[in-house]
Formats: sequence, structure tokens, C-alpha cells
Amino acid sequence: MELTGIESTVALVTGAAQGIGAAVAATLAGAGAHVAAVDRNADRLTTTVAKLEAEGGTARGYTVDVRDSAAVDALVRRVEDELGPIGILVNAAGVLHTGRVVELPDRQWDETFSVNAGGVFNVSRAVARRMIDRRRGAVVTVASNAAGVPRVEMAAYAASKAASAQFTRCLGLELSGYGIRCNVVSPGSTDTPMLRSMLGEEGDPRQVVEGSPAAYRVGIPLRKLARPRDVAEAVAYLVSDQAGHVTMHDLYVDGGAALHV
Repeated sequence: MELTGIESTVALVTGAAQGIGAAVAATLAGAGAHVAAVDRNADRLTTTVAKLEAEGGTARGYTVDVRDSAAVDALVRRVEDELGPIGILVNAAGVLHTGRVVELPDRQWDETFSVNAGGVFNVSRAVARRMIDRRRGAVVTVASNAAGVPRVEMAAYAASKAASAQFTRCLGLELSGYGIRCNVVSPGSTDTPMLRSMLGEEGDPRQVVEGSPAAYRVGIPLRKLARPRDVAEAVAYLVSDQAGHVTMHDLYVDGGAALHV
């Protein structure tokens, strides 16, 4: 199926320097979008944008911390001044801190929520204000299957992703009358730097596939980790014309790991 409605559209993608965000930026650029690639890591972002351009895509990098609402407002204004009206927003920026609740420092809890939930709020609000006037647009938030399944030592991450997912559905309800669609993609274990850092140097991705009864965690029924592109292609579908009657939906891309109904 050829996806339409992406070509020549300005797409703002947060967390675009690596992992799922970088894959989303590449997939949308490959479909003809003009990508505003956003991340707080300037060096990695420069590398990602250079790669997109070398592959024939149209992309420009913007360094910002999504936790800073004033900086986000200025960023959105700058993107629209330089590239044109934003028609697609993908919230892919995220951080992960693991640890048992009774041992988790305040700083890690606060950062997890300020990026994974607060950042989604800041960017979505800034972009939605402009989409409303145009009465069109598509928003996708990359959450996690952990938002719906309890995970040992992942309370902060799971709770923040649950918050961002529910926020996005509420946003979709409020914006539906303006023709703006808001959806969620919930990946499971995906082969990204975030997953590798969680596993550590001695970690084996096969342990994730097999599951861990001691941690009350089932494995992945499809017997493989997701690739970032698997998630990116789900995002591309949801922002395309082919998903024109889909809003407030949460699409799990986890190989069946959540046994999601």
C-alpha cells in the first residue's frame, strides 16, 4: 500500500537523533516529508540530519530541550517560519531510568516525567495551537507497551508513558472537531541504544525474547526484537491519508509481548 498525504508535508519529529525517533525521521523523509528533526543532543542530531540529506531526504535539525516550554514555543514558531506549516507531529523523545520504586531518586523520577510526559505536552500544545487554525494535522506519540503492562524496576518509565498515551487520546478528543487526528504507537522491546543501555554490556537481547518468569515478564511471541523501522512504519501509516478515519487509537508494535486485547 502506498501511503499518501506525507509528501511535501512539514513533519516535526522529536527525539530524532537516534533510535526510534531517527527511524521515524528517515521514514517520513523517504516518503517525501520536509522533516524538522528535533533533539537536545546537537552532535548526534547533526549526524542524523546529514545522513537523511545524503539519502536524498529534506531535513533540518533543531536543537531544543522539550522540557522547556518557552523554548519549545520558539522552536515551533521558527520551524513554521523556515519550513512552513507543520502538518505532522511525532513525539518520540524519551528517557529511561530503571530501578525499584523504594530506591528511585527524586531526580530520576522527575526527569522521566518531565521528558516523557511534560515534553509531549509542551510540543503537542505548541503545535496544536497552530493546527487548529488550519483545521488539519496528525499527531502521533510514541509511548510503550509498558504503559499497559506492569514492569519490575520500570515504574517511572511505565507511568510516564501511560500519562503520555492518555494525554494524547484526550488531545485527540479535543481536536477531533477540527479534523486533527491524534494517535499513539506503543512499541515493545526494540533494538535501540535505550534497550542496549538497559541490558548493560553483558546483557543478551535473547533474554528479552525469551522472557523472565522471575520478573513476571513474558517473552515476545514473534521470537524477535522489533527494529526501529518497524515502529517508524506504524507511525507513517497513522499520519497518512490511509489512516484518515483513525484517531485516539493505541497501536501496539511489540510482537505480541503485551498479550494486548
